[in-house]
Amino acid sequence: MDLLLLANTLLGTALVAAGTNAWNQIRERDVDARMARTRRRPLPSGRLTPQAAIWFASAITGAGVGYLAATVNAITAMLAALTFATYVLLYTPLKRRSTLNTLVGAVPGALPIVGGWTAAGGSLDAAVAALFWILFLWQLPHFLALAWLYRDDYRAGGLRMLSVDDDRGADTGRMALLYAVALLPISLMPTLLGVTGTWYFFGALGLGLGYVAAGTGLLMGATPSRAWRLFFVSILYLPALLTLMVLDKAA
Repeated sequence: MDLLLLANTLLGTALVAAGTNAWNQIRERDVDARMARTRRRPLPSGRLTPQAAIWFASAITGAGVGYLAATVNAITAMLAALTFATYVLLYTPLKRRSTLNTLVGAVPGALPIVGGWTAAGGSLDAAVAALFWILFLWQLPHFLALAWLYRDDYRAGGLRMLSVDDDRGADTGRMALLYAVALLPISLMPTLLGVTGTWYFFGALGLGLGYVAAGTGLLMGATPSRAWRLFFVSILYLPALLTLMVLDKAA
């Protein structure tokens, strides 16, 4: 492992991620002001001016892309720029217009792992496509559970989320389970493609079944406790899966 390369990749990616987050808050400051969980953020609360935020967000985003280009490689820098563009220019405005925003937002959420792969010298092949789809599908039950819990906030903010008109949680539970089921076979692909070994395969199978079980609970009857359970299972699932992937590859 090249620790300097790892540090450069993490620093550049962190800068672009922070800039993307900041630009999202700039563009949604009116929405954040109407939502209980976000109204105390720096922009809607008035602690920070939009002009200062724009300078800050632009500077760290540009610095992150430039740093990746200078210290890692051009492909990783371009992937970071694409992550920023798809999040801020597509996902952020789409949240006001269509419930499909969640699918669009999962694209920039899944691109950083592709950048990590190319930073380490990997090519854009089937193996990294499997990693992309693992991250893409993992996000959806994770976010749907959270969106259902905060559906009143999203309704107040005027955002078009599936959960806004789904007080019973039937549609949210159905889609969360669908994506968790779709994730299960995709999560096994690294072994089938020769990236990982047997330990990862069976570990991923067990983790995937646990994720499906949590999604099934939400479908059977949406309650705050079941939604929180799915959310926390999702938080445990991803680092466990990726850690297992690294350890099995190293072995």
